[in-house]
Amino acid sequence: MTAAGDILRALAAPVRIAIVLQLREEQRCVHELVEALGVTQPLISQHLRVLKSAGVVRGDRNGREVFYRLVDDHLAHIVVDAVAHAEEGK
Repeated sequence: MTAAGDILRALAAPVRIAIVLQLREEQRCVHELVEALGVTQPLISQHLRVLKSAGVVRGDRNGREVFYRLVDDHLAHIVVDAVAHAEEGK
């Protein structure tokens, strides 16, 4: 239960939810996430650190860039379902 709580806490920020939604489509590097989400590079990097430490994302280095991807699809389903549920209540 503790690990599940850690994962849910890691997902409990709008920017991190948006990152997970982006990564469910394909792996991306930081500058692609900055462009897609319209937030600063330091903010994206900070949120990626939280997601990485919780085991939500993984980074693979390719030359000078690190490409981030979801560790597994279960997490994307949690986020997609949460977003769909929130939109139903509007």
